[in-house]
Amino acid sequence: MSLSKRFLTLAAPAAALLALSGCATPFRADVARFQAMPAPQGQTFTIKAADPRNEGGLEFAQYASLVEQRLVAQGYVRAADATSATLTVMLDYGVDNGREKVVTRPGYGGYGYGGWGSPYGRWGYRSAFYYGWADPFWGYPDVESYTYYTSYLDMTINGASGQRVFEGKAKARSTTDSLPALVPNLVEAMFTNFPGRSGEEVRITIPPPKKG
Repeated sequence: MSLSKRFLTLAAPAAALLALSGCATPFRADVARFQAMPAPQGQTFTIKAADPRNEGGLEFAQYASLVEQRLVAQGYVRAADATSATLTVMLDYGVDNGREKVVTRPGYGGYGYGGWGSPYGRWGYRSAFYYGWADPFWGYPDVESYTYYTSYLDMTINGASGQRVFEGKAKARSTTDSLPALVPNLVEAMFTNFPGRSGEEVRITIPPPKKG
């Protein structure tokens, strides 16, 4: 094969991958919930930080507002006075310091091997949210390394007498450790089909925001 023909053979799949790299990637989270939630009948709620250091902070207030919107949409009512609330929501969130991942791919050649789920492709594309390790490659071994982070959102709800009526945890892997980017997605995952089936862990996929 001539050099020019070989270049064209490699350039076509490379261009396709570059085109795909511009596409937004869904956010995926694993959500586990245990619940004995009362049916919404106008019960009031208040939201508190599980970590006292977050209480009163602007960042916590922003995330608590997202939870408040979801609970109101369910039929619960924000309490005017926290001491009189029927339900107390305890909220916690965070992200770890990251772990290094090394991936070695054998040179199997062939267009589309392993799917399009790579967090770090040969041509420099890295998705912030991912759950796969493989990507296409063309005919020679490849070794790549990157850092991935595990984020979480914990939410518990207690009734007026202190009994626990909800325990939920959402966690996800990403190549970003930005809480402002991660927590809204974790909240969305937590409230997908809320309150959920007690004792069941499910994979929730949040579609990427539409452009424009």
